[in-house]
Amino acid sequence: MTVPQHDERWRKSTRSQNEGACVELGSCGAIRDSKNPGGPRLELPWQSLIAAVRDDHLSR
Repeated sequence: MTVPQHDERWRKSTRSQNEGACVELGSCGAIRDSKNPGGPRLELPWQSLIAAVRDDHLSR
């Protein structure tokens, strides 16, 4: 489902400490760079993101 960007609610991690390396999660499953809120967004099913984190597929 595509939601207009102005209707999306974004949430930043409470562990974010303004060090410039944060992402935000949107209310409809999108992910964006908090430093560039108007930039590109990654949209994927939540289950895929959770599985990637759980299986340690997201490394620096």
